[in-house]
Parts: sequence; structure tokens; C-alpha cells
Amino acid sequence: MQAMILAAGLGTRLLPHTLVRPKPLFPVLNQPLLLLTIKRLQNIGFDRIVVNCHHLREQIVAALDGLTGVIVQEEHSILGTGGGLRTALNYLDDEPLLVTNGDIYHTIDFNDFYQFHVAGGAPVTLAMHDYNRFNRVMVKNEKVVSFDDRSEHSLLAFTGIHMIDPEILTEIKQNRYSCIIDHYRKLLDDGMTIACFRADDFFWTDMGSPADYLHLHGGLLKNDIPCWSEAGPVQKPYCIDKKAGLPTNIELADWACIGEAHIEDGSHLERVVVWDDVSIPAGSWLVDGIISGHENK
Repeated sequence: MQAMILAAGLGTRLLPHTLVRPKPLFPVLNQPLLLLTIKRLQNIGFDRIVVNCHHLREQIVAALDGLTGVIVQEEHSILGTGGGLRTALNYLDDEPLLVTNGDIYHTIDFNDFYQFHVAGGAPVTLAMHDYNRFNRVMVKNEKVVSFDDRSEHSLLAFTGIHMIDPEILTEIKQNRYSCIIDHYRKLLDDGMTIACFRADDFFWTDMGSPADYLHLHGGLLKNDIPCWSEAGPVQKPYCIDKKAGLPTNIELADWACIGEAHIEDGSHLERVVVWDDVSIPAGSWLVDGIISGHENK
């Protein structure tokens, strides 16, 4: 089975932290989300995974170096979701392709989704859910009918997870920026069926903003959000890397996730995510924030 992880975005809403790392490499429970996603895919049989990258791409290239079955597609200019997928045709077989965004955390069963697509026979299947904040796509009879017409109440949100038959990508112009949703609009206009896989009963979030990223960690560390098994055993509500340098006199409250950081005496950490290679001075009082070390960039 083959998959593609879209990981080339700029992550502007997460500035200044995306000056330190590209968004797909943001740590979740002290492990890069991209690596956890690859493990999830590989654990259910995806043996060919294409990952595209652009912003700070050298970090993604280094992180994925030597991973069996993983192909890194470097993009020297932004190609968008459509252009990135079109370029990936160079690496794909003629079989269904699972596509997922590199900045989402969810419990959708990839295997169930894959089998649903194969059984349904449509060239494109989108994983959709009722998520009021992003409900923009009109669906009728379990099929997508419009990305623009919102005149009816059957509106759902696209999760960023889709199954496609690669042949539908051939009409996208090569080496140019394009959006896959624009291509799907054209397919609908041409009478092609886009199926809908309902994913309402699963947890889903993107890491579109600092608040979203912190909310994800709070949910994971307080048992409100299921932890992926790929993350391994997780200390709760304080997830602390074994190599973290912690003083004797430190105050932790509510929840905290601390990577390979150095924290000096008398600090208070509450609802924070501290990344690797960060130094926190003595007496710091940190609440509700991402401590990424961006000040040094």
C-alpha cells in the first residue's frame, strides 16, 4: 500500500515557532508528529510513503534519512497540494493512494478508510466529519457535491485525509503551484464521483495555531484525547524526556511536556510544551505557552 504525507506548508499561523522547526516536525509528546504518522502508516501495511517538503526542508530530509520505504520529495518552490501530488506520480504505483496532511492528529482508522475506498469504486474518497468550525463542503447521499455551494444544511468538514486513484492526477500541470481542491472542483464539473467517508466518531485536530497545539497536549496528558500507541508509554500529566535537565526546586502544575531542555532552579511550568535544546533561566514563570527557543533564531 502507498501513501503520501503533505508536509511542505509554511506554517505561518504558528510563527515564530516555525522559524525553529517545520510544522510536521513539531513534537507531540516529545516526538516529531511526522515520524509518529509514518509509524502509524507502516504499522498497518503502508510500505511506500512519499513525504514532500519545502519550508526548512533540510530538517525533514535529515529526520527521514534512512527510513525504509520513505521517499522524500524536496520542493524548491511551493507547489501546493495539487502540484505536490502531481510531482509524486514519479514515485507511485498504479494503485490507490492514501493522502494525509502532515499537521493533523486524529484517531481515524487508515485501514478502514482504505478498504472503504476500494470497495466503493469512486476515483476519489474524502474523509469528512461534522466539525462546525470547518464545515464548508456540501454532501448529499454520502457524496461530495460542491466545495462552494452552501445553500443546504448538509455541510461537512474535510479532514485533510483522502484516498485517490493516481490516474486522476495526470491532468494537473507539472511543476506549477496548484490546489488539489481546485482539481476536485473540476472533477465534479466533469461529472466524476467523489465519495464521502464519514469520520464523525473519531477524534481529529489540526495544529493550525499555538492554541490548537497546546489544546492537543492538554487533552493527551489529561486523558481527554486518546494517545497513539506509536508514542509508546507516556507519563501523565507531566511528560518529561529522560534527558531533560531539571533542578531539584521546580514547580509543575496542571500539565507539562518537557523535551531535552535545561531548566534552572525555581521555575514554574504550567500548561506548557518545552522543546529540545531550550534553556529556561532561574525563577521563570511560564504558563500556557510553547517554549521553542525561537528567540535564538
